[in-house]
Amino acid sequence: MHLLLTSVFGPFGVDDPFGTRYNKMELFHNQVTREQGLFSFRFNHPSFGLHFLAENVAVPTTVLDFPSYSKFVREVRSGRYTHVGISFIVPNFEKAKAMAEFVRQVDPGIQIILGGHGTSIPESRTQIPHDHYCVGEGVRFLRRIFGENEDRALVHPLVHSSFNKNVMGVKLPDESGVLVPGVGCANRCKFCATSHFFGQYTPYLATGQDVYDVCCRYEDQLGITDFGVLDENFLKVPQRALELVELMEKNRRFFNFAIFSSAETLQSLPNLDFLVRMGVTFLWMGVESKKACYEKNAGVDFQDLVAQLRGRGISVMTSVILFEEHHDHETIWEDIDFGISLAADYMQFMQLGPMNGTTLYDDYLARGKMLPEIPFRERHGQEKIWFSHPHFSREESQTFLTAAFAQDYRVNGPSYLRLMDTTLRGLAYTRASADPLVRRRSGDLEKLAGLMRHFLTASKLSSENVATTALVANLGKRFDALLGPASFKEKLTNAAVAALCRTQGLRNGLFSDVRQPPTRVHRYHMINASAAARLNAPRPQVASLGPA
Repeated sequence: MHLLLTSVFGPFGVDDPFGTRYNKMELFHNQVTREQGLFSFRFNHPSFGLHFLAENVAVPTTVLDFPSYSKFVREVRSGRYTHVGISFIVPNFEKAKAMAEFVRQVDPGIQIILGGHGTSIPESRTQIPHDHYCVGEGVRFLRRIFGENEDRALVHPLVHSSFNKNVMGVKLPDESGVLVPGVGCANRCKFCATSHFFGQYTPYLATGQDVYDVCCRYEDQLGITDFGVLDENFLKVPQRALELVELMEKNRRFFNFAIFSSAETLQSLPNLDFLVRMGVTFLWMGVESKKACYEKNAGVDFQDLVAQLRGRGISVMTSVILFEEHHDHETIWEDIDFGISLAADYMQFMQLGPMNGTTLYDDYLARGKMLPEIPFRERHGQEKIWFSHPHFSREESQTFLTAAFAQDYRVNGPSYLRLMDTTLRGLAYTRASADPLVRRRSGDLEKLAGLMRHFLTASKLSSENVATTALVANLGKRFDALLGPASFKEKLTNAAVAALCRTQGLRNGLFSDVRQPPTRVHRYHMINASAAARLNAPRPQVASLGPA
């Protein structure tokens, strides 16, 4: 037996029969920094789940991530696979359908496994060819298919959390890893597709020791000490976090983490300095609305909380949901302005999106609010709503969403400069701390500040609004105060970064800012080195029977 696990084919973020230009394959540029021009972060993120699955079955497995259609065709036609697993989300329904139909056409004997959030829609069962259908957690599911022990211990794969990284025309190295301590969330907010998809919280790394051991493997094998933590509310298991901090401090082996957290969980901590000691450098927090309509946010002073976090060098992403039922053309701006007033490093605006399987979807379906004629490729939250709203047309929802992002950029300036601001605040705070365990984190912040400083000249030349110009001037003085005057060598580097930024701006203007993630192929559990070498050898091009 031999398994192929694949994400859907590109190109991504273009208008074609399979997708739309409004749904880019970039988290930040698609739904966070999208209106910030040259300042927008340009990162791709691997399909982490495929690697987790591949690592935890015994059969030889290939992970094919971001393939072109022709590369997918070539892999399937190699003749080596007995099973093909296709992971997809709802907007990629048509792509998954085309891929499954091709597999059936080439070899009806290959068993097709469907997985991912796209399996939450009934049409996937009836319109996409398949032999196995996985809704929710997939490791046990795959082990069952291959007759393996479902309960054997999980092995965490070692995977970079992002790649193909570019900021202001400068390529950045892949220096961080991903941790998946668990899936699901106990809060189960009515709109949340992931918590409904996975159900109650399922831990993979249940203890601080488990997390620490994986971090040590990353450092030993890949030299990685910074991690993106894919867990919807990592601090919801406080004993795990406490044990992790104790182990780092006991062994003098420190790591940094970007995490998700709810406000109520943060308020349950003994103090926010605990996050600094833990090495939290980034925190994504759902604000959702100015109205305290979510239990997790009841009684929270978000402005104070964001300021306290940033003051400790922890960059913050806040998210606000637009087009909720209480929104009209006036009240929606109350929530937009409230989100902007928090002055977080990053501001995510998302359209309310009733996704199959959620409480919200069931409610809207029962009330006749869903618009079933809207194609799946347009149901992604960054273009137009796909339900009937009493105060907004679909076209207006797109206009208001764009205006919200543009207003945040106009008022607060670019996220990258806000991140510099947070880094300098944290550097001053940790240097002055009486707690040696907080103070030792200043070294990482100082190193980061030194790298960020190189982008200040480019930022000044690329300024598009008053907020950006003011931020650059303020940051310049603080960089000098905290790091000393820039050396001649640093000034040369600053000029080089400015030149790269200028070149990127010209390229975007002459051509396009659309980027495609490169195809990535990983082989797991190959029988021997020579077999792996043969599998990785280039093969002749095969004519496509489907979309180009």
